[in-house]
Amino acid sequence: MRDPRYFNRLDERFGFLPPSFKPTGPGSIWFHAVSVGEVLSAIELIQRVRRVQPHAEIFVSVSTLAGREVADRHLAGLANGVFYAPLDYRSIIRRILRRLRPAVVVVLETEIWPNLYRESKRAGAGLLVANGRISDRALPRYQRWSWFFRHVLRWPDAILVQSQQDRERYLIAGAPEDRVRVAGNLKYDFTPPAVGIVPDLAGDPIWIAASTTAPVEAADPDEDDVVIEAFKRISVRYPLLLLVLAPRRPERFPVVAAKLEQAGVPYSIRSQSGFSNLTPGVLLLDSIGELAGLFERATVVFMGGTLPRRGGHNILEPAYFGKPVIVGPHMENFAAIIEEFSAADAVVKIDAPGALAGAVEALLDNPAHAAEIGTRARTLAMAKRGTADHIVQQLLRAADESVPDPPHTLEARLTRGPLAAIWNAGHAVNIYRTRPKKLEIPVISVGALTMGGAGKSPLVAHLAQRLAEAGRNPAILTRGYGRKSRLDVIVPRGGSAPVVQTGDEAQTYVRQAAAHVGIGGDRYEIGRRMERELNPDVFLLDDGFQHFRLRRDQDIVLIDALDPLGGGVFPLGRLREPFKALARASIIIISRAENQHVGIERLIRRYNPWAPIFRARIVARVEGDELASPVGAFCGLGQPRTFWRTLETLGVKAAPRLVFRDHHRYTAGDLEEIGRQAAHAGAQALLTTEKDFMNLPTGVALPLKIYCLRIGIEIENEAELLRHLLVNLA
Repeated sequence: MRDPRYFNRLDERFGFLPPSFKPTGPGSIWFHAVSVGEVLSAIELIQRVRRVQPHAEIFVSVSTLAGREVADRHLAGLANGVFYAPLDYRSIIRRILRRLRPAVVVVLETEIWPNLYRESKRAGAGLLVANGRISDRALPRYQRWSWFFRHVLRWPDAILVQSQQDRERYLIAGAPEDRVRVAGNLKYDFTPPAVGIVPDLAGDPIWIAASTTAPVEAADPDEDDVVIEAFKRISVRYPLLLLVLAPRRPERFPVVAAKLEQAGVPYSIRSQSGFSNLTPGVLLLDSIGELAGLFERATVVFMGGTLPRRGGHNILEPAYFGKPVIVGPHMENFAAIIEEFSAADAVVKIDAPGALAGAVEALLDNPAHAAEIGTRARTLAMAKRGTADHIVQQLLRAADESVPDPPHTLEARLTRGPLAAIWNAGHAVNIYRTRPKKLEIPVISVGALTMGGAGKSPLVAHLAQRLAEAGRNPAILTRGYGRKSRLDVIVPRGGSAPVVQTGDEAQTYVRQAAAHVGIGGDRYEIGRRMERELNPDVFLLDDGFQHFRLRRDQDIVLIDALDPLGGGVFPLGRLREPFKALARASIIIISRAENQHVGIERLIRRYNPWAPIFRARIVARVEGDELASPVGAFCGLGQPRTFWRTLETLGVKAAPRLVFRDHHRYTAGDLEEIGRQAAHAGAQALLTTEKDFMNLPTGVALPLKIYCLRIGIEIENEAELLRHLLVNLA
């Protein structure tokens, strides 16, 4: 019967994740592990991912109680969230994918999940099987059902297996030959705790019986009985011997305690007495995740799961510490490893339970021989390291080639899908019927396919500055979102105008003083006036990709790397028009680029094979004195997730995070409420965007000091972009 704790988070198994799981956009990494060993393997990978991408959003799912306990303990501060693995039903998996929006899903070791595999790929995520293996016991089942698994195993981008034998077994199961590659065993990259867990563990000598298990078949021995009997015999000659007995399963802890009591062996229990003041006898390790740190203290190790027909357990962790390891006859699950260690005389093998006591005594009697075996084991284990770094490279490559596009709910497809079709049709009619007017001087449009959040305004400001530095006389044409006045406004370079006349975004251009700024609904008429009054030589049309009434000489289109597909065409998502509209673009910039984004570039080339593609990233700085900490944050943006992502990149952990509607004009009451929530969270200062800073009321006492986050942009290969623009302006 299942442990009742299994049902504590049953909602997670049905795909209902806690509210704390709040990815700031597509691009997270989902590790799917089952056992404690797989969770520990995931830790190795996550640590390496964090070194390369410290701000990556990482989530881990586990299938067992023990795995959850280990993940909660060891992944605090490493993973953004840990949850129980969802049931492998299509609707449940889709619910998780919509919530996490992963760029890549990494499945550890042995499990094959048909719906998880298929739906992950359909959602645009990369899919990687890492440290893959197929055991002797599982192989016949996979072979018998290969006609089914053949369809499942075509979904992963790569299946990285532990050995050549595992590769052959995956091929037998039906995996495509070009997808299965030998990467090595991730467990060779075991990293011990930085500091010994139990520096005062006493014993002379210390024997660890690790991961002992119960019988599988009627003829199998109970390893705990075997170990206890061996201890009773050995302790006669070694009265100071300390045995650390670590059962594999938590449900065995009370069973083994009863066995020790019945055998009359002196023992302590880890959860009751800790590690201090231990006396010779047995320490029952009834904890999860601490065994690996204890191997460093061992004199000799017996690896459980090798006397009954369970296929063995991993011997690489004690080998890392140079300890002699004893195993029984059943190491089928680690056949390649045991073959290598046996060939190098780096392990002690016994054929029967009765040989355990003699094998332990032989190593204790001959410390020099034991040390030689341990040294060979460590040499072999160290020579095989490097698998984790290779898997991380494959993982990041798969993430870079993905274009996350989680599926919509059935309700959304039925209710908003038809409206999106109507929107598309209306947009097409608008393009067909509109006859664009042409200004006398060149017009460069800066726009996007999505509604808000792509970084158009920072790019317009950046290009205006660069054109001015190149000796041009630029002017910006903008609608002036969020302004109170409906009168057309022209502000010469270096001039000024109140926010109520310009709006918050246009006000940033005015204050930058790099270009003349024209604000009005009819950009053509404003442009004509500016041509007569200010004599500019180039116009920058802000948010102009869908402004068909004005003819452009060049169309720069931004694709947001964090959400390239925007969830579909409005109202299903944030796309103003389908991705095929990119065919009109003359220059494409992938904004908020953190990698090469090969997958996004490949998607772009399906619709526009000729336009040059550049990459840009947002750079931010806090204006004012050194930012006080802790800090609260608020914003009124169309896509607040971009603000939160920027704060995380800067290492700013803000609480509270308050969101207002786009272009919100703050009142004294708003500031009072912001101050109240900030004080409740213990914030000593507030942080907001430059756009929101302009919408703060004047003459009102501020609850706390408010810092302004200034947003800039860096463009990869910017000189080539400017050359392209200037040549076409000549």
